[in-house]
Amino acid sequence: MSSKLIAPSVLAADFANLQRDIDMVNKSEADWFHIDIMDGVFVPNISFGMPVLQAIAKHAKKTIDVHLMIVDPDRYIKTFADLGSDILTVHYEACTHLHRTLQAIKSEGMKAGVALNPHTSISLLEDTINDIDLVCLMSVNPGFGGQSFIENTYNKVRQLKALIERKGASTLIEIDGGVTNKNAKALVEAGADVLVAGSYVFKSENQPETIKSLKALANS
Repeated sequence: MSSKLIAPSVLAADFANLQRDIDMVNKSEADWFHIDIMDGVFVPNISFGMPVLQAIAKHAKKTIDVHLMIVDPDRYIKTFADLGSDILTVHYEACTHLHRTLQAIKSEGMKAGVALNPHTSISLLEDTINDIDLVCLMSVNPGFGGQSFIENTYNKVRQLKALIERKGASTLIEIDGGVTNKNAKALVEAGADVLVAGSYVFKSENQPETIKSLKALANS
């Protein structure tokens, strides 16, 4: 069984000490950097844009997993590739022509991800799952960090895992929102491959230790 991955969410980092936090993730047992780009339209919050991503990419020594919570993501696919994104995830709810968007992401040399809001059904991915490298299940309503975990997520992980297996796809399942040591193991048991942790990591006393223990728990 492949190792389960931990992706600290930079949205929860200390923006006044961003390079310090990037270095911490580089040196830790984390696998990916998870970076949320929000436009204030698709979600009620504005995070950071291209210059910050560029600064992060310059220092990051691990996979850069970019989550676009924006309307009309197609306009920026090439830009995000040029900025150094390894994985680009778009929201199902923001894509009118999902298949075309996935192809456009791949043609820029990135892995293609699709995020689903808590109320969006897994069955909507039936026709595209074989084209998707990663599905990001939102386990909180997108937009703000520090929210509490939605319990129905476990069911969605199991449904998604069943769809992936039925279609013979190799899609990874990522969980984003409210991940802690309380639910990490149950999420992995349900079928999750990648755990995004924001506040839980960056608000902890010993961040590298928190990452290390979360990774150990996910792989136990």
